[in-house]
Amino acid sequence: MNEYVTAFIGSLQTAGRRRSPLTLESYERDLTQLLAYVKAEGIERVQDIQKHHLSYYFLRLKQQGRSSATISRQMVSARAFFHYLLAGGSIAADPAQHLEAPKQEKRVPEALTLDEVERLLAAPDRTSQAGMRDIAMLELLYATGMRVSELISLDLEHVQLMLGFIRCIDAKAKERIIPLGGAASEALKAYLTDIRPRLAKDGGQALFVNLQGSRMTRQGFWKIIKKHAREAGIESDLAPHSLRHAFASHLLQNGADLHSVQEMMGHAGLQTTQLYVQQTKTRIKDVYDLAHPRAKRQI
Repeated sequence: MNEYVTAFIGSLQTAGRRRSPLTLESYERDLTQLLAYVKAEGIERVQDIQKHHLSYYFLRLKQQGRSSATISRQMVSARAFFHYLLAGGSIAADPAQHLEAPKQEKRVPEALTLDEVERLLAAPDRTSQAGMRDIAMLELLYATGMRVSELISLDLEHVQLMLGFIRCIDAKAKERIIPLGGAASEALKAYLTDIRPRLAKDGGQALFVNLQGSRMTRQGFWKIIKKHAREAGIESDLAPHSLRHAFASHLLQNGADLHSVQEMMGHAGLQTTQLYVQQTKTRIKDVYDLAHPRAKRQI
């Protein structure tokens, strides 16, 4: 059955339907897991997969403690796959057509504290090429709030140091202009002047490269930020978007307006940006409870 997955992934790479490498990896991983499950249930052909098989599979994921977001993503993969099989005549009916995705709870993203951010930014070795590159990447993420996927997709032409901004292009090819702070500008200038010319050996346009001279990958960056978090003694749960969340939270805590933060973050609507307002209000209440002499006194 895996040959159908291979053909499906190939169809997503054709002109006009191209997906990002991360999206293709997610599709392939999700579908491989799904087909491994139905095969273990004794099903050898995609034509024999029924709706109840899929329902049991997604119920099993829920019982395993998988998040609603993960289950929803896997349902999207399944729907796209079976729609492809139906359109190509490989199956007579679509078993995923009426699957109901679980309701997703909007969670407030966890953001690093200002002290944790300062320690993280101070962790890289400023005497090494890799350390100077890492400082530039971390400073840029915190200064702009861009996604990791956007960071590693940056080319030299997207950087406008003299004008003080970065041109960021998201996965939907939407461009936004994000201002650069002084610390990020200085770190980028040092990297572009002294470090990148020695690392980028193939003459490519990638802004950030690894020690082999190739474009930095998401996995490579994740290893880097985890390494520096350990060195900084940061014990809170770290995610690839931790600096992005810190960017939004710290701006709002210091009086930035919601619409400006939304535009810089690249959020389609205010609803997502407002989650950071909720987090800010929660933190203010915590500070009040700790600091006010009568906060916990009973009358």
